[in-house]
Amino acid sequence: MSDTVGVEEKIPRNFITDIIDEDLKEGRVSKVATRFPPEPNGYLHIGHAKSICLNFGLARDYNGTCNLRFDDTNPEKEDMEYINSIQNDVKWLGFKWTNICHSSDYFDRLYGYAIELIQKGLAYVDELTPEQIREYRGTLKEPGKNSPYRDRSVEENLKLFEQMKEGKFKEGEVCLRAKIDMASPFICMRDPVIYRVRFAQHAITKDKWCIYPMYDFTHCISDAIEGITHSICTLEFQDNRRLYDWVLEHISIEARPHQYEMSRLNLEGSITSKRKLNLLVKEGIVDGWDDPRLTTISGLRRRGYTPASIREFCRRIGVTKQDNVVEMSALESCIRDDLNVNAPRAMAVLHPIKLVIDNYGEEGVTDTSYVVNNHPDKAELGTRTISISKELYIDAADFREEANKQYKRLKLGHEVRLRNSYIVRADSCVKDENGNVVQVNCTAIPNSVGTNVEGHKPKGVIHWVDANNCYFGTVNLYENLFTVANPAGAEDFLSTVNPNSKTVIENAALELSLKDAKVGQSFQFEREGYFCVDSKYSVVGKPQFNLTVPLRETKKEF
Repeated sequence: MSDTVGVEEKIPRNFITDIIDEDLKEGRVSKVATRFPPEPNGYLHIGHAKSICLNFGLARDYNGTCNLRFDDTNPEKEDMEYINSIQNDVKWLGFKWTNICHSSDYFDRLYGYAIELIQKGLAYVDELTPEQIREYRGTLKEPGKNSPYRDRSVEENLKLFEQMKEGKFKEGEVCLRAKIDMASPFICMRDPVIYRVRFAQHAITKDKWCIYPMYDFTHCISDAIEGITHSICTLEFQDNRRLYDWVLEHISIEARPHQYEMSRLNLEGSITSKRKLNLLVKEGIVDGWDDPRLTTISGLRRRGYTPASIREFCRRIGVTKQDNVVEMSALESCIRDDLNVNAPRAMAVLHPIKLVIDNYGEEGVTDTSYVVNNHPDKAELGTRTISISKELYIDAADFREEANKQYKRLKLGHEVRLRNSYIVRADSCVKDENGNVVQVNCTAIPNSVGTNVEGHKPKGVIHWVDANNCYFGTVNLYENLFTVANPAGAEDFLSTVNPNSKTVIENAALELSLKDAKVGQSFQFEREGYFCVDSKYSVVGKPQFNLTVPLRETKKEF
């Protein structure tokens, strides 16, 4: 039985599925085992979603297993808040892990394997400073040079490593390095550090350890302990595969998992570096890790993206070794397709001005309400009743005193149809002291609801709400958080933040049915876009709405 729930989309064929098929056919593996191994030092982002969908999807498609493993080897930056958020995000995306694991579960065994390398003469305690280690490492064009401490005896290294474990050295004073080849063309193989001293309380092991293994030493051993068959990471770890294999070849462990690399997800106009995301949060530039302008999974969720839309996005972009930048429109297209099918409709006027029907109540203009479908194509979403009276609200952008022929909305002396209602003609308008139109007086064409009337051919349709049967609520509009397509590549990425990325509308006139909307519900505000109820600031009876995506694709200007 599959270890995923609520997810039916199969992963499209790719080079990793080809490898798995060959491995199963040749008997190299009998059951596929994958893992998703995030470091709990921040919230997950859209790049992690690609890895989640792939690793859990492979387990599903091949009736295998997938572990959620926390790479918790860096205690200064890790926190239970992040561990909990990661679990919530994986479940929200529709997946279920086989086991929850932590790299810290294996600290005793990792320590034992480090001792084994020392005993084999393949690891040594080094007293070079971190700066000296970098200097000795060499460059891509020049080989490194040996540390003066490289040829210590096994006995001395064992003694010093035990002293490291006992906390007798300061941070940065010593470290344990693998003894490989300082002339290797691959810098990661030039005696990499595999243990360092850190006096920091660990979220799980607390104060048990003051030495912590490095990622490259931990990751491959954790895969082997868990019986992972296909260890998938991104291309920046391609050279590190040599170290991955070297460690497993030189310790007494039977399992031999294999590492495979794919391109990472680079999304236009977004930041995925946890360090930079954390800076945005700490500087108060965004409203937490779940700010709807971020492409963290929690931010996308709060903005109104659905699990299905994110899974579909990951399915469409596929799995390759080709690095490229994906346009934001590709992600927006997925949520637009989803909500177009599943989101009920409603009417909301974001910038209201009053529309007065002067002949309301006269013969042929006496309607008080209409029953309308919540969705044009899905009867199962039901109906609702909208009221109409003499005074309505329309959007300020839907009226002009004068306009050219391309303007299809209401202008003086011309007609439009009110959505689901009458044809109306604008007769006059009222302005405030600043010259802004605040009221339009119009005449409704009698008996024009839902039918054509001879002599009247309105060129457009506008939305509205009943001024006497609506409520005023808060709507948050969002634009690009950054002013450039590649903020991560900027020398100072904070200088690329768009100061106008969020607009708060305090008094949008909203259809009364929206007042009871629940957190997480999505709607199409007709002629405006798709919106969802904000999960952070909404209260019962006073939902706030976040713009998820406009109705139509708009070109991102950077």
